[in-house]
Amino acid sequence: MAEVVDDSGERTEPASPRKREETRKKGIVAKSVEINSALALFFGILILNFGGSLILKHISTLAQTMLQNAGHIVITGPYVQQLFAQETISFFIALAPMLLGLMAVGLIASISQVGWKFSAEALAPKWKRLNPFSGIKNIFMSKRAIAELVKNLLKIIIVGWVAYTSVSTAVEESLLLIDGEVAAIATYMVKAMISTGLKVGLVYLVLAAMDFGYQKYEFEKELMMTKEELKEEGKMQEGDPMVKGRIRGIQRQIAYKRMMHEVPKADVVVTNPTHVAVALKYDSAKMNAPKVVAKGAELIAQRIKEIAREAGVPIVEDRVLARALFKSVDIGEEIPEKLFHAVAQVLAYIYRMKRSVTVE
Repeated sequence: MAEVVDDSGERTEPASPRKREETRKKGIVAKSVEINSALALFFGILILNFGGSLILKHISTLAQTMLQNAGHIVITGPYVQQLFAQETISFFIALAPMLLGLMAVGLIASISQVGWKFSAEALAPKWKRLNPFSGIKNIFMSKRAIAELVKNLLKIIIVGWVAYTSVSTAVEESLLLIDGEVAAIATYMVKAMISTGLKVGLVYLVLAAMDFGYQKYEFEKELMMTKEELKEEGKMQEGDPMVKGRIRGIQRQIAYKRMMHEVPKADVVVTNPTHVAVALKYDSAKMNAPKVVAKGAELIAQRIKEIAREAGVPIVEDRVLARALFKSVDIGEEIPEKLFHAVAQVLAYIYRMKRSVTVE
Protein backbone atom coordinates (compact mmCIF):
# COMPACT_ATOMS: atom_id res chain seq x y z
CA MET A 1 0.00 0.00 0.00
CA ALA A 2 1.35 3.41 -0.96
CA GLU A 3 1.80 5.82 1.88
CA VAL A 4 -0.39 8.92 2.15
CA VAL A 5 1.52 12.15 2.64
CA ASP A 6 1.02 13.62 6.11
CA ASP A 7 -0.39 17.11 6.54
CA SER A 8 0.14 19.45 9.43
CA GLY A 9 -2.43 19.52 12.20
CA GLU A 10 -4.10 16.85 14.25
CA ARG A 11 -6.15 14.43 12.21
CA THR A 12 -9.30 13.58 14.11
CA GLU A 13 -12.00 13.46 11.40
CA PRO A 14 -12.82 10.54 9.06
CA ALA A 15 -11.93 11.10 5.42
CA SER A 16 -14.58 12.69 3.25
CA PRO A 17 -16.00 10.86 0.19
CA ARG A 18 -14.22 13.37 -2.07
CA LYS A 19 -10.81 12.69 -0.54
CA ARG A 20 -11.42 8.94 -0.73
CA GLU A 21 -12.24 9.22 -4.42
CA GLU A 22 -9.19 11.39 -5.17
CA THR A 23 -6.94 9.01 -3.22
CA ARG A 24 -8.39 6.05 -5.11
CA LYS A 25 -7.75 7.78 -8.45
CA LYS A 26 -4.07 8.01 -7.46
CA GLY A 27 -3.99 4.26 -6.90
CA ILE A 28 -3.65 4.61 -3.12
CA VAL A 29 -5.84 1.87 -1.64
CA ALA A 30 -5.86 -0.51 1.32
CA LYS A 31 -4.27 -3.61 -0.13
CA SER A 32 -2.15 -6.48 1.18
CA VAL A 33 0.28 -8.18 -1.21
CA GLU A 34 0.29 -11.10 1.22
CA ILE A 35 -3.28 -11.95 0.18
CA ASN A 36 -2.24 -12.59 -3.43
CA SER A 37 0.81 -14.66 -2.41
CA ALA A 38 -1.12 -16.71 0.15
CA LEU A 39 -4.01 -17.47 -2.21
CA ALA A 40 -1.62 -18.35 -5.05
CA LEU A 41 0.28 -20.75 -2.76
CA PHE A 42 -2.78 -22.37 -1.22
CA PHE A 43 -4.81 -22.80 -4.41
CA GLY A 44 -1.73 -23.71 -6.44
CA ILE A 45 -1.13 -26.66 -4.14
CA LEU A 46 -4.83 -27.57 -4.32
CA ILE A 47 -4.64 -27.60 -8.11
CA LEU A 48 -1.56 -29.83 -7.93
CA ASN A 49 -3.35 -32.11 -5.49
CA PHE A 50 -6.40 -32.66 -7.69
CA GLY A 51 -4.90 -32.16 -11.14
CA GLY A 52 -1.25 -32.99 -10.63
CA SER A 53 -1.66 -36.57 -11.82
CA LEU A 54 -3.12 -35.40 -15.14
CA ILE A 55 -0.32 -32.85 -15.60
CA LEU A 56 2.30 -35.49 -14.76
CA LYS A 57 0.69 -37.99 -17.12
CA HIS A 58 0.72 -35.48 -19.96
CA ILE A 59 4.38 -34.60 -19.39
CA SER A 60 5.28 -38.30 -19.10
CA THR A 61 3.60 -38.99 -22.43
CA LEU A 62 5.61 -36.20 -24.05
CA ALA A 63 8.85 -37.60 -22.61
CA GLN A 64 8.04 -41.16 -23.75
CA THR A 65 7.24 -39.96 -27.25
CA MET A 66 10.56 -38.15 -27.50
CA LEU A 67 12.54 -41.13 -26.18
CA GLN A 68 10.78 -43.62 -28.46
CA ASN A 69 11.51 -41.50 -31.51
CA ALA A 70 15.04 -40.61 -30.44
CA GLY A 71 16.58 -43.23 -32.75
CA HIS A 72 14.77 -41.86 -35.79
CA ILE A 73 15.60 -38.22 -35.26
CA VAL A 74 17.85 -36.58 -37.82
CA ILE A 75 19.64 -33.72 -36.10
CA THR A 76 19.29 -30.64 -38.29
CA GLY A 77 18.87 -27.01 -37.37
CA PRO A 78 15.31 -26.53 -38.71
CA TYR A 79 14.13 -29.85 -37.24
CA VAL A 80 15.52 -29.05 -33.77
CA GLN A 81 13.81 -25.65 -33.86
CA GLN A 82 10.52 -27.20 -34.93
CA LEU A 83 10.76 -29.91 -32.28
CA PHE A 84 11.62 -27.42 -29.57
CA ALA A 85 8.63 -25.22 -30.51
CA GLN A 86 6.24 -28.19 -30.53
CA GLU A 87 7.40 -29.57 -27.19
CA THR A 88 7.35 -26.12 -25.60
CA ILE A 89 3.75 -25.59 -26.71
CA SER A 90 2.78 -29.06 -25.49
CA PHE A 91 4.48 -28.42 -22.15
CA PHE A 92 2.58 -25.16 -21.60
CA ILE A 93 -0.69 -26.83 -22.65
CA ALA A 94 -0.05 -29.42 -19.94
CA LEU A 95 0.52 -26.67 -17.37
CA ALA A 96 -2.36 -24.51 -18.67
CA PRO A 97 -4.91 -25.55 -15.98
CA MET A 98 -2.49 -24.64 -13.21
CA LEU A 99 -1.35 -21.37 -14.84
CA LEU A 100 -4.90 -20.26 -15.66
CA GLY A 101 -6.04 -21.20 -12.17
CA LEU A 102 -3.28 -19.13 -10.56
CA MET A 103 -4.07 -16.17 -12.83
CA ALA A 104 -7.74 -16.37 -11.88
CA VAL A 105 -6.88 -16.56 -8.18
CA GLY A 106 -4.58 -13.53 -8.44
CA LEU A 107 -7.22 -11.53 -10.31
CA ILE A 108 -9.95 -12.43 -7.81
CA ALA A 109 -7.64 -11.57 -4.89
CA SER A 110 -6.92 -8.11 -6.31
CA ILE A 111 -10.54 -7.34 -7.21
CA SER A 112 -11.81 -8.49 -3.81
CA GLN A 113 -9.50 -5.98 -2.12
CA VAL A 114 -9.76 -2.88 -4.30
CA GLY A 115 -12.58 -3.60 -6.78
CA TRP A 116 -12.51 -2.78 -10.49
CA LYS A 117 -10.15 0.18 -10.59
CA PHE A 118 -7.38 1.02 -13.04
CA SER A 119 -5.21 4.02 -12.14
CA ALA A 120 -2.87 5.37 -14.81
CA GLU A 121 -1.54 7.85 -12.26
CA ALA A 122 -0.30 5.02 -10.06
CA LEU A 123 1.76 3.70 -13.02
CA ALA A 124 3.35 7.07 -13.77
CA PRO A 125 7.01 7.33 -12.71
CA LYS A 126 7.68 9.35 -9.55
CA TRP A 127 11.24 10.63 -9.70
CA LYS A 128 11.36 11.60 -6.03
CA ARG A 129 11.30 7.91 -5.19
CA LEU A 130 14.74 7.61 -6.80
CA ASN A 131 16.26 9.82 -4.11
CA PRO A 132 18.52 7.45 -2.09
CA PHE A 133 18.48 9.66 1.01
CA SER A 134 14.69 9.64 1.30
CA GLY A 135 14.76 5.90 0.65
CA ILE A 136 17.23 5.29 3.48
CA LYS A 137 15.15 7.51 5.75
CA ASN A 138 12.02 5.50 4.96
CA ILE A 139 13.82 2.22 5.64
CA PHE A 140 15.39 3.09 8.98
CA MET A 141 13.20 5.86 10.41
CA SER A 142 9.67 5.16 9.14
CA LYS A 143 7.18 3.60 11.55
CA ARG A 144 5.68 1.71 8.64
CA ALA A 145 9.08 0.21 7.73
CA ILE A 146 9.59 -0.96 11.32
CA ALA A 147 6.09 -2.42 11.43
CA GLU A 148 6.68 -4.23 8.13
CA LEU A 149 9.98 -5.63 9.45
CA VAL A 150 8.32 -6.96 12.62
CA LYS A 151 5.44 -8.38 10.58
CA ASN A 152 7.77 -10.19 8.17
CA LEU A 153 9.84 -11.63 11.03
CA LEU A 154 6.69 -12.97 12.68
CA LYS A 155 5.54 -14.38 9.35
CA ILE A 156 8.84 -16.19 8.83
CA ILE A 157 8.82 -17.57 12.37
CA ILE A 158 5.21 -18.82 12.25
CA VAL A 159 5.33 -20.22 8.72
CA GLY A 160 8.77 -21.74 9.36
CA TRP A 161 7.57 -23.42 12.55
CA VAL A 162 4.52 -24.92 10.78
CA ALA A 163 6.69 -26.15 7.89
CA TYR A 164 9.31 -27.59 10.27
CA THR A 165 6.77 -29.50 12.38
CA SER A 166 5.05 -30.88 9.27
CA VAL A 167 8.30 -31.98 7.66
CA SER A 168 9.57 -33.50 10.94
CA THR A 169 6.40 -35.56 11.26
CA ALA A 170 6.65 -36.67 7.63
CA VAL A 171 10.31 -37.71 8.08
CA GLU A 172 9.50 -39.76 11.18
CA GLU A 173 6.65 -41.54 9.40
CA SER A 174 8.76 -42.15 6.30
CA LEU A 175 11.17 -44.31 8.32
CA LEU A 176 8.47 -46.98 8.34
CA LEU A 177 8.70 -47.19 4.53
CA ILE A 178 12.43 -47.98 4.32
CA ASP A 179 11.76 -51.53 3.15
CA GLY A 180 8.78 -50.51 1.02
CA GLU A 181 8.50 -50.30 -2.75
CA VAL A 182 9.77 -47.29 -4.66
CA ALA A 183 6.28 -46.42 -5.91
CA ALA A 184 4.88 -46.43 -2.36
CA ILE A 185 7.73 -44.24 -1.10
CA ALA A 186 7.27 -41.80 -3.98
CA THR A 187 3.52 -41.64 -3.41
CA TYR A 188 4.03 -40.97 0.29
CA MET A 189 6.58 -38.23 -0.42
CA VAL A 190 4.21 -36.48 -2.82
CA LYS A 191 1.32 -36.66 -0.34
CA ALA A 192 3.58 -35.42 2.48
CA MET A 193 4.76 -32.47 0.39
CA ILE A 194 1.20 -31.54 -0.59
CA SER A 195 0.01 -31.88 3.02
CA THR A 196 2.86 -29.67 4.23
CA GLY A 197 2.17 -27.15 1.49
CA LEU A 198 -1.52 -26.99 2.36
CA LYS A 199 -0.78 -26.43 6.05
CA VAL A 200 1.75 -23.73 5.26
CA GLY A 201 -0.64 -22.16 2.73
CA LEU A 202 -3.54 -22.16 5.20
CA VAL A 203 -1.44 -20.54 7.95
CA TYR A 204 -0.08 -18.05 5.43
CA LEU A 205 -3.65 -17.27 4.36
CA VAL A 206 -4.66 -16.50 7.95
CA LEU A 207 -1.62 -14.25 8.36
CA ALA A 208 -2.46 -12.52 5.08
CA ALA A 209 -6.02 -11.82 6.26
CA MET A 210 -4.61 -10.31 9.45
CA ASP A 211 -2.19 -8.24 7.37
CA PHE A 212 -5.07 -6.94 5.24
CA GLY A 213 -6.87 -5.85 8.42
CA TYR A 214 -3.71 -4.05 9.53
CA GLN A 215 -3.28 -2.38 6.13
CA LYS A 216 -6.94 -1.28 6.22
CA TYR A 217 -6.48 0.19 9.70
CA GLU A 218 -3.31 2.06 8.70
CA PHE A 219 -4.94 3.29 5.48
CA GLU A 220 -7.96 4.71 7.34
CA LYS A 221 -5.70 6.33 9.94
CA GLU A 222 -3.50 7.99 7.31
CA LEU A 223 -6.56 9.09 5.36
CA MET A 224 -8.06 10.98 8.30
CA MET A 225 -8.42 14.76 7.94
CA THR A 226 -8.12 17.77 10.17
CA LYS A 227 -11.15 19.94 10.88
CA GLU A 228 -9.56 22.73 8.86
CA GLU A 229 -9.19 20.42 5.85
CA LEU A 230 -12.86 19.50 6.04
CA LYS A 231 -13.82 23.17 6.17
CA GLU A 232 -11.63 24.00 3.17
CA GLU A 233 -13.04 21.08 1.21
CA GLY A 234 -16.56 22.18 2.06
CA LYS A 235 -15.76 25.65 0.72
CA MET A 236 -14.36 24.18 -2.48
CA GLN A 237 -17.41 21.99 -3.06
CA GLU A 238 -20.17 24.33 -1.95
CA GLY A 239 -18.42 27.67 -2.35
CA ASP A 240 -17.24 30.22 0.19
CA PRO A 241 -20.14 31.19 2.55
CA MET A 242 -19.43 34.91 2.02
CA VAL A 243 -19.45 34.52 -1.74
CA LYS A 244 -22.60 32.40 -1.60
CA GLY A 245 -24.26 35.00 0.61
CA ARG A 246 -23.32 37.74 -1.82
CA ILE A 247 -24.72 35.70 -4.73
CA ARG A 248 -27.96 35.07 -2.85
CA GLY A 249 -28.22 38.79 -2.13
CA ILE A 250 -27.81 39.65 -5.81
CA GLN A 251 -30.37 37.00 -6.74
CA ARG A 252 -32.85 38.45 -4.25
CA GLN A 253 -32.32 41.92 -5.68
CA ILE A 254 -32.94 40.68 -9.22
CA ALA A 255 -36.04 38.78 -8.12
CA TYR A 256 -37.28 41.85 -6.23
CA LYS A 257 -36.88 44.11 -9.26
CA ARG A 258 -38.54 41.55 -11.54
CA MET A 259 -41.44 41.21 -9.09
CA MET A 260 -41.93 44.97 -8.79
CA HIS A 261 -41.86 45.24 -12.57
CA GLU A 262 -44.91 42.93 -12.70
CA VAL A 263 -47.01 44.96 -10.23
CA PRO A 264 -48.21 47.57 -12.77
CA LYS A 265 -49.45 44.70 -14.99
CA ALA A 266 -51.61 43.24 -12.18
CA ASP A 267 -55.40 43.42 -12.12
CA VAL A 268 -55.66 43.93 -8.37
CA VAL A 269 -53.60 44.11 -5.17
CA VAL A 270 -55.13 42.44 -2.12
CA THR A 271 -53.97 43.72 1.29
CA ASN A 272 -54.70 43.06 4.97
CA PRO A 273 -54.28 46.28 4.91
CA THR A 274 -50.76 47.17 6.19
CA HIS A 275 -48.70 44.01 6.78
CA VAL A 276 -49.29 41.95 3.63
CA ALA A 277 -49.89 42.75 -0.05
CA VAL A 278 -50.50 40.29 -2.90
CA ALA A 279 -50.75 41.32 -6.57
CA LEU A 280 -53.00 39.17 -8.81
CA LYS A 281 -53.28 38.96 -12.59
CA TYR A 282 -55.77 36.99 -14.65
CA ASP A 283 -55.84 36.40 -18.43
CA SER A 284 -58.61 33.98 -19.35
CA ALA A 285 -56.96 33.26 -22.72
CA LYS A 286 -53.63 32.17 -21.20
CA MET A 287 -54.37 31.12 -17.61
CA ASN A 288 -56.53 28.50 -15.99
CA ALA A 289 -56.76 30.57 -12.81
CA PRO A 290 -55.55 33.94 -11.48
CA LYS A 291 -51.80 34.09 -10.83
CA VAL A 292 -49.80 35.75 -8.06
CA VAL A 293 -47.29 38.07 -9.76
CA ALA A 294 -45.97 39.78 -6.60
CA LYS A 295 -46.30 39.50 -2.85
CA GLY A 296 -44.56 40.78 0.25
CA ALA A 297 -44.83 41.73 3.89
CA GLU A 298 -44.10 44.91 5.82
CA LEU A 299 -41.86 47.27 3.77
CA ILE A 300 -42.18 45.20 0.60
CA ALA A 301 -45.97 45.27 0.98
CA GLN A 302 -45.87 49.05 1.29
CA ARG A 303 -43.71 49.30 -1.86
CA ILE A 304 -46.13 47.05 -3.81
CA LYS A 305 -49.03 49.31 -2.85
CA GLU A 306 -47.07 52.44 -3.81
CA ILE A 307 -46.31 51.08 -7.28
CA ALA A 308 -49.92 49.93 -7.66
CA ARG A 309 -51.23 53.41 -6.84
CA GLU A 310 -48.79 55.00 -9.31
CA ALA A 311 -49.87 52.56 -12.04
CA GLY A 312 -53.59 52.87 -11.23
CA VAL A 313 -53.93 49.24 -10.13
CA PRO A 314 -56.94 48.81 -7.77
CA ILE A 315 -56.13 47.96 -4.15
CA VAL A 316 -58.67 45.86 -2.23
CA GLU A 317 -58.52 45.28 1.53
CA ASP A 318 -59.38 41.70 2.53
CA ARG A 319 -57.45 40.50 5.58
CA VAL A 320 -58.38 36.79 5.37
CA LEU A 321 -57.85 36.45 1.62
CA ALA A 322 -54.59 38.43 1.67
CA ARG A 323 -53.06 36.21 4.36
CA ALA A 324 -54.33 33.03 2.68
CA LEU A 325 -52.78 34.05 -0.65
CA PHE A 326 -49.52 35.11 1.00
CA LYS A 327 -49.08 31.80 2.87
CA SER A 328 -50.31 29.28 0.29
CA VAL A 329 -49.26 30.65 -3.13
CA ASP A 330 -45.73 31.42 -4.37
CA ILE A 331 -44.90 34.09 -6.91
CA GLY A 332 -45.66 32.91 -10.44
CA GLU A 333 -48.11 30.23 -9.29
CA GLU A 334 -51.83 30.07 -9.95
CA ILE A 335 -54.14 30.23 -6.94
CA PRO A 336 -55.47 26.94 -5.50
CA GLU A 337 -59.03 25.83 -6.11
CA LYS A 338 -60.09 26.55 -2.53
CA LEU A 339 -59.50 30.29 -3.12
CA PHE A 340 -61.29 30.48 -6.49
CA HIS A 341 -64.55 31.81 -5.08
CA ALA A 342 -63.00 34.51 -2.89
CA VAL A 343 -60.69 35.75 -5.67
CA ALA A 344 -63.50 35.62 -8.23
CA GLN A 345 -65.57 37.94 -6.01
CA VAL A 346 -62.68 40.42 -5.80
CA LEU A 347 -62.06 40.35 -9.55
CA ALA A 348 -65.78 40.70 -10.28
CA TYR A 349 -65.84 43.72 -8.01
CA ILE A 350 -62.85 45.24 -9.86
CA TYR A 351 -64.37 44.57 -13.28
CA ARG A 352 -67.66 46.22 -12.18
CA MET A 353 -65.72 49.25 -10.97
CA LYS A 354 -63.85 49.53 -14.30
CA ARG A 355 -67.10 49.24 -16.30
CA SER A 356 -68.83 51.89 -14.24
CA VAL A 357 -65.88 54.25 -14.69
CA THR A 358 -65.92 53.60 -18.44
CA VAL A 359 -69.65 54.34 -18.69
CA GLU A 360 -69.33 57.63 -16.82
